Amino acid sequence: MCAIAGNFKQDFDTTFGDNRVKIMNGGQLLSLSLDKFSGSGFKSKNEYLFGRIDMQLKLVAGNSAGTVTTLYLSSEGPTHDEIDFEFLGNLTGDPYTLHTNVFSQGKGNREQQFKLWFDPTRNFHTYSILWNSLNIIFLVDNIAIREFKNIESKGVPFPKDQSMRIYSSLWNADDWATRGGLVKTDWSKAPFRAFFRNFNANACIWSSGSSSCNGKSANALSPEDAWQTQGLDATGRKKLRWVQKNHMVYNYCSDLNRFPQGIPVECKR
Repeated sequence: MCAIAGNFKQDFDTTFGDNRVKIMNGGQLLSLSLDKFSGSGFKSKNEYLFGRIDMQLKLVAGNSAGTVTTLYLSSEGPTHDEIDFEFLGNLTGDPYTLHTNVFSQGKGNREQQFKLWFDPTRNFHTYSILWNSLNIIFLVDNIAIREFKNIESKGVPFPKDQSMRIYSSLWNADDWATRGGLVKTDWSKAPFRAFFRNFNANACIWSSGSSSCNGKSANALSPEDAWQTQGLDATGRKKLRWVQKNHMVYNYCSDLNRFPQGIPVECKR
């Protein structure tokens, strides 16, 4: 089955925050809010095993220091898999930090961070996760910012066996999010609000121990299911290099203090 042009009423459940999660426009628009009592969040009803997930977000405007807005895929349990977008708020006029991470079998520590080249609070922008058996690609407005390849043959765990739901949340993390926790949340600016629209999942839906894509079994896909084998072409790689050269502010592969015994295997490619 292929979920296209999703509806927040039909496709998602509230995870916390009660009436701080508001669905509007017949299920086409959703907002999360954060106040001094609680944040809020939602998750997909469906579980997916591979696919392309797109969501448009407009982030908390103004002084968003201390707030974190998330969009991620995750399974459950101590050996969970996870693919993360986290948007770390900042003081008015300062850019957001986009934090990314990949977990496999409960292990993460693969952080890359970026400063966006636009103001993500003025308009909606599209954030996408492309996940197949070959690679994971993070995209912003269809521009790849990060690629994580499947090199299990070299002993690097890769998320490929656990189905994952889509999650999103808005919460207070002023103990670490803004400048390492130096800048605290200004509650006089609450409630803080983030907005979501145009959810789309072209993906394999997991149900009762099996996965189907577009009505076909996952091992019987036709050539038009391009995302199943999609990687980056020459143009995509050129844009990826541009983003990483000009907008990346942290890369775990370059943090030699974290890896005194040598950088991780996937960093050597």
